[in-house]
Amino acid sequence: MTPLWHLTWRSIANRRMTVALTALAVALAVAMLLGVERLRHDARAGFAQTISGTDLVVGARSGPVQLLLYSVFHIGDATNNVSWDSIRQIAEHPQVEWLVPISLGDTHRGFRVVGTTPEFFARYRYGRDRALVFSDGRPFDDVFDAVVGAEVAARFGYRAGDAIVVSHGAGDVSFADHDDKPFRIVGILARTGTPVDRSVLVGLEAIEAIHLDWRGGARMPGVTIPAEQVQRFDLTPKEVTAALVGLSSRVAVFRVQRFVNSFPDEPLLAILPGATLQQLWGLIGIAEKALLAVSALVVLVGLAGLIAVVVASLGERRRELAILRAMGASPLQVFALLAMESLMISLIGCLAGLSMVQGLAWLVGPWLEAHHGLLLSAGLPTAGEWRLLGGVVFAAFLASLVPGLRAYRYSLADGMTIRI
Repeated sequence: MTPLWHLTWRSIANRRMTVALTALAVALAVAMLLGVERLRHDARAGFAQTISGTDLVVGARSGPVQLLLYSVFHIGDATNNVSWDSIRQIAEHPQVEWLVPISLGDTHRGFRVVGTTPEFFARYRYGRDRALVFSDGRPFDDVFDAVVGAEVAARFGYRAGDAIVVSHGAGDVSFADHDDKPFRIVGILARTGTPVDRSVLVGLEAIEAIHLDWRGGARMPGVTIPAEQVQRFDLTPKEVTAALVGLSSRVAVFRVQRFVNSFPDEPLLAILPGATLQQLWGLIGIAEKALLAVSALVVLVGLAGLIAVVVASLGERRRELAILRAMGASPLQVFALLAMESLMISLIGCLAGLSMVQGLAWLVGPWLEAHHGLLLSAGLPTAGEWRLLGGVVFAAFLASLVPGLRAYRYSLADGMTIRI
């Protein structure tokens, strides 16, 4: 008798249109499952690399997650600021190679204004140790120069040379504008997929300059200092919100962290951004698990469709199965034939789904990383993806038993009987 696998393949080829549609449904379900798993894995890696190359983040004493949220993600507000004298003492520590201060508190049309130094553009890293790149212009070097992130520029159609006005406070709508001291955009950053895209970056001196004639969140009555006269004043910042710190040696990270946490002049907190990012992901990671569960349900629906198609075809194949029985095939061999067909269709669907994910990663991955900062790797399947594929194949094997058992119960007489 012809080998069983050969009969299986010939049977599939004879019903190639139905099999192709069924395998396509399984492939799409598997592609969705693997795609979500890869996005989940890469998004987690990208989230953990929102800021890279920074050894410590220093701010006023609060919770580690809270400090990370307002200093890196610009979400929420600091409980307190850090005095400039403390920032200078930390910068002078022997193990500190560089320090970039950050000052928050103002906005521009709902986007955060970040006061910092030009060194920010050289030191800030994200993703796989990627540096900030200017799509247009240059870093700021004058008091009222501003650099805008890609999303800010795209939202309002800004170009280098445009004038913008900063508003006081962190709300989306502000009626307290620093319209007497407008800024000029000198640079636009390329998209990074990080909070930098949604930021307006200015110098620390600019933050001091626009608040020279302000006290307590409002203009001082009867006091007006024109923009052209701000250079006459001392624009050294008195305090900042936080600071990004890079060390000369990673070995000293806990020593410097302990130095900051036990700072005698004021209560400060130093956190390791990578470890705190993992802690934050643990709080918001429930969404990824829910999405993965939905994808698993889609795969189950696809396998259910596979069972339905094979079982529905049994009525049309009664005579074929009866002929096999007449030629000497045992009920167990008929069972194995149907089970092998279902398993082979599911394997074809799994391979096609994996190919879809790989193809999309190759084609769309660079675009996603360039425009949205979302990493989508196109390498070999990870251990988690292999486990998911193994689970799909095992579920397909269990599903293949249903049509096999149904065919096993068909008798030779049943197959030869003509039903009207």
